[in-house]
Amino acid sequence: MSTSEHTGHSGGPAQPPANTDPSAGTSYHIRYVTRHEIDTARWDACIARATNSLLYGFHFYLDHMAAQQWDALILGDYEAVMPLTWRRKYGIKYLYQPPFTQQSGIFSARPLPADLIEAFLQTTRNHFRFAEIFLNYGNALPALEPHTNYILALDAPYPQLAANYEKDLVRSLRLVATRPPLIYSNTPDLELALETNRQLYGARTPHVQAADYTAFAALCRYCRTRDQLVLRAAVTPGGEILSTALLLRDQNRLYLLQATTPAAGRRHEANHYLLDQLIREWAGSGLTLDFEGSELPGVAHFYANFGAIRQPYYYYWYNHLPWPIKLLKS
Repeated sequence: MSTSEHTGHSGGPAQPPANTDPSAGTSYHIRYVTRHEIDTARWDACIARATNSLLYGFHFYLDHMAAQQWDALILGDYEAVMPLTWRRKYGIKYLYQPPFTQQSGIFSARPLPADLIEAFLQTTRNHFRFAEIFLNYGNALPALEPHTNYILALDAPYPQLAANYEKDLVRSLRLVATRPPLIYSNTPDLELALETNRQLYGARTPHVQAADYTAFAALCRYCRTRDQLVLRAAVTPGGEILSTALLLRDQNRLYLLQATTPAAGRRHEANHYLLDQLIREWAGSGLTLDFEGSELPGVAHFYANFGAIRQPYYYYWYNHLPWPIKLLKS
């Protein structure tokens, strides 16, 4: 297995017996189902009503980014669900995190008790020998490694949101205002925005393959037909694009999937201007702006400057591969 991939597995019975947590004495009926066995209407209804609902959990998102190669764990009558995005190598199926899919894990209409989270995770271990995935913010367990995400509630008017900006961001925005004016555009070209992002940042994520970019572009086009694509740009009066923000949205959140700022835009601090204008546009909408990260201190600081708060999600990894394959992912 490539060490640049998220990797692991092997097969188990299609429907394992109920999982029981011996310490809690609680038994859960968790079924393993294949993609073609999933009732997508009931699946999406479960994701939509979940207290930890995320766009990444809907079947159309998974179908695009995992090429329909995902199965699932389902509690009872779609009371809680967990997508299982898998690949196969050396005859072994393993769980991995698809590109452009920050977090997945277990979704439920009710807060998830620790023993139920562990029951789901135990079931993954029954079916897959290796997993390297990210669980969502509602799947916290003490043993899991937290990763950084920032979110900003857009439930207040813009002046109230801007009052929470950090001082260095306010200074940057004042500096931008002294320069030739920028235009906040809602009509940038999708294909150009995608290609520019890939050219500027593709080398930083070598594990993201050409097929992944193609799948993401198709997802964006599909979301555009559903009015779920939000694409904005900071543009000079002469038409030069200095920064773009590509977001997808659902009933709860705006997800900043790509933020692209070339060198000229960085010199003008156009990304500060663009996100400020985005917040101004969506202020009072009741949506949450999901910045999607980051573990990089500079990026995390940049997002926190907008008054965003940290909402961790969780890294889940195990390696039960046979020797010597196990050594490749030790």
